[in-house]
Amino acid sequence: MQGKQIGWIALYIRLALGVSFLSAVADRFGLWGKPGASNVAWGNMKGFMDYVNVLNPVVPDVFIPTIAWIATIGEIIFGILLILGFQTRIVALLSSLMLLLFALGLTVGVGFKATLDYSVFSASAASLLLVCFRDIPYSLDSLVKKKQRKYSINV
Repeated sequence: MQGKQIGWIALYIRLALGVSFLSAVADRFGLWGKPGASNVAWGNMKGFMDYVNVLNPVVPDVFIPTIAWIATIGEIIFGILLILGFQTRIVALLSSLMLLLFALGLTVGVGFKATLDYSVFSASAASLLLVCFRDIPYSLDSLVKKKQRKYSINV
């Protein structure tokens, strides 16, 4: 594959993951609709916290809000940074680990089939694939790299 084709693939992976993270957060904040509405998973943070409780049956209830907010903040940060392509390799690695933890929680709390149905392993693997790209074209990373090259001193 040519460099330009790889760049488009990296862009597609970044946008697919980033938008998916932000869509999940939008659902928690009720932006996709109220709880119980068609195609709405949670509809509010309470519904999401109840779901986090199902995924973490061995975790004391007192820690569930913290876990829910850490996941939410992580998804906001990872979503935005992946879309922008900033610190892509680091963000991709961290998001892959977060998705893997979600897959494990989903397997324990709901069952292995749900993990496959929601393509969590696929998303985690796609995120990990981004780590393998040395150059991330069409990104803030590539702009920063160009500026660094432009202003570097050749000795």
